[in-house]
Amino acid sequence: MHSRSCSKLCLFVGLYLITGVQLKQRMAGDFCVHMDHNMETGVKKLPKHLREAQSSTDRTHLIADSLKKPRQRYVQKDGKCNVHHGNVQETYRYLSDLFTTVVDLRWRLSFFMFTLVYVLNWLFFGLLWWLIALIRGDLWHLNEEGWTPCVENLNGFVSAFLFSIETETTIGYGYRVITEKCPEGIILLLAQAILGSIINAMMVGCMFVKISQPKNRAETLMFSNKAVISVRDSKLCLMFRVGDLRNSHIVEASIRAKLIRSEQTKEGEFIPLNQTDINIGFDTGDDRLFLVSPLIISHEINEKSPFWEMSQAQMEKEEFEVVVILEGMVEATGMTCQARSSYLDSEVLWGYRFTPVLSLEKGFYEVDYNNFHNIYETNTPSCSAKELAAKQRDSQQPSHIPPPSSKPRPHALDPSETTQ
Repeated sequence: MHSRSCSKLCLFVGLYLITGVQLKQRMAGDFCVHMDHNMETGVKKLPKHLREAQSSTDRTHLIADSLKKPRQRYVQKDGKCNVHHGNVQETYRYLSDLFTTVVDLRWRLSFFMFTLVYVLNWLFFGLLWWLIALIRGDLWHLNEEGWTPCVENLNGFVSAFLFSIETETTIGYGYRVITEKCPEGIILLLAQAILGSIINAMMVGCMFVKISQPKNRAETLMFSNKAVISVRDSKLCLMFRVGDLRNSHIVEASIRAKLIRSEQTKEGEFIPLNQTDINIGFDTGDDRLFLVSPLIISHEINEKSPFWEMSQAQMEKEEFEVVVILEGMVEATGMTCQARSSYLDSEVLWGYRFTPVLSLEKGFYEVDYNNFHNIYETNTPSCSAKELAAKQRDSQQPSHIPPPSSKPRPHALDPSETTQ
């Protein structure tokens, strides 16, 4: 009896649960239908321009979701390296090369340091001149007949500071002069003259080197905004364009490129921002440029190229950065100049070429820099360079012709032989 009552109770609980679930599903379905009807009614009540804006916004979100997230650059477009050195404990190494440290300072810090060094030097020697006058008692015997001071007309610290400036800058107004009866003053005068010459040489040298640095020369060296991939002489090539805006040319100009991409070795070691050389004519001498007019730099994607097995679809999934470095000597100063730029994977366009910028005019060639960054689309296979080379080899091979049979053909007998 007890087991029968338990089974009835379980059956009742099961029926109750099933009925509750069905009721909830029906209520949820009615609620969804009601919400859909309200949404449709609300959309119909919206103005036309708002409905179009809403649909365009939805499409924009879909497109934005499909695009890759923006990546952090290793080298900026203007050539600045986006790397900051942190937790440097051995800061004394900067002081061991003080000249380079001063030259690398920003301009506002350079001017501040330039002024601070001279003011501190003048104050230091002015203090020494004042101490000499104080110790000898010249400050207590001002305008006293028969008393020969160390420095005439020095009556306080301000006048000692002005005398220090006049001595080091060799102004020589003639009002404050040192006398011959002050040997300690003569020694201090020699020390200030020597130390002042050293400070002048260092500070003027730093400012001259900082002013004559060829960093600003790189501002007139242009790189195209995009890099392209298309077919040249039946081979896929990665190309970008460089140009020089000045009439004074870069001497011994050379260019090189690096592929920046994180890799993982076969042993599982992760190498962040690994650098790989991209051959742009080192073996043929094409990397040495005569940069009179804009040039298109080409990298042939062959077996040694890191893009050898990359198709268009694979390249769109890859994350890499191509860093290009242009070096040469400034013709006016003879100093070495370096210009840098980079192309992210989203800035390497497959199936495009650069628009020509050079035209022949009457008696000269003209460069139209309005078309320097312009590109146009061209027919380019979307397969990798490796697959394209295999297809070209297969098309060049002749069709297979079966070799002649080696079996001997039956020899027809001569009728005269058969009669015999």
